[in-house]
Amino acid sequence: MSFFFGSSMAGQNVTERTAMQNTAVYACVRVLAEGLAELPLHIYQYTSDGGKKRAINHPLYFLLHDAPNPEMTSFIFRETMMNHLLLWGNAYAQIIRNGQGKITGLYPLMPDRMDVNRAANGEIYYTYTRNYDDYQAKNKSKQVILLSDEVLHIAGLGFDGLIGYSPIAMAKNAIGLSMAAEQYGATFFKNDATPGGVLEHPNVVKDPERLRKSWQSQFSGSNNHSIAVLEEGMTFHQLSIPPDQAQFLDTRKFQLDEIARIFRVPPHMVGDLDRSTFSNIEQQSLEFVKYTLNPWCIRWEQAMNQQLLSADDQRKFFVKFNVDGLLRGDYESRMNGYAIGRQNGWLSANDIRELEDLNRIPTNEGGDEYLVNGNMLPLNQAGNFYSSQPSKESEEPKE
Repeated sequence: MSFFFGSSMAGQNVTERTAMQNTAVYACVRVLAEGLAELPLHIYQYTSDGGKKRAINHPLYFLLHDAPNPEMTSFIFRETMMNHLLLWGNAYAQIIRNGQGKITGLYPLMPDRMDVNRAANGEIYYTYTRNYDDYQAKNKSKQVILLSDEVLHIAGLGFDGLIGYSPIAMAKNAIGLSMAAEQYGATFFKNDATPGGVLEHPNVVKDPERLRKSWQSQFSGSNNHSIAVLEEGMTFHQLSIPPDQAQFLDTRKFQLDEIARIFRVPPHMVGDLDRSTFSNIEQQSLEFVKYTLNPWCIRWEQAMNQQLLSADDQRKFFVKFNVDGLLRGDYESRMNGYAIGRQNGWLSANDIRELEDLNRIPTNEGGDEYLVNGNMLPLNQAGNFYSSQPSKESEEPKE
């Protein structure tokens, strides 16, 4: 993948690390990494009635839900892995097992040090370059071979379905243009927004180099607000086009939208509120969950199910993110939805309270009862109540 990197057409050196210095890239990566890391992550077990329940006693439950290793919380682990996935297109974690083969820890690995290969027998193996410079041992490194059951590999969009390619590499020209515009703006204001120009002399200048240095020493740097005194009939002509005429600000704004498009992040989530209104911003947030965050969740879930659960466990358990909290909408919409579900008999009081993170009502107090609206009956039962009642004639006493 290294051949994709390097200088962009705008002349900027675009890599995963330099791209993160761009505010739009940093904002998009942060929104997605934090968005996935904050979601509740559970292991569920299939029940005999076709439902599911949390498998809190499964050995992986604590690792995924709370802490995958003694150094990281689940949030930090997933945020780091998602950061790797968004920048490099791949996320790797070493799987630590005990003598019984049970997973006891997960540790992130740097994607730029990993090489994925296929052996002669078709098995996939990973070659990781461990830099001992991380442990203050200069100029030393070691390559470690890891088998497929020793690595959790979450791959992004790729050519072969095995290794994902970096979004930063694929979009280096768009990101490079944004970086070039930012650099131009920084240089422009570093010179106090003073454009270049030409000094015109009515006669022949004997020593133009001396005149240039004299001008720069007096009217550049910290002296750029000094009043220029032109002698011998000299005139100053501005050459540079002002940034507003060169549509500098429009270029920077367009590149913000361009980078947000790469990561499929709504512009309002990275600070661009120009086209956002009170009425559509909630809908954009829901679309972000459904069309941006949810595909990443599925990619994570299927990778963890395949690589962390044994073949037997995959028939009994599964890993699942809970995005319901992000899809609930505003308070009024939730209450109206709950009312419809309650009245039509497919939500109990405890179902609703769990969705709202409230304590359950005891079962003996009716918390798990499902109610149905009394005036809603099957068509074939319409009128049965009246036909079952005794007629008035039969109720009259006989003389």
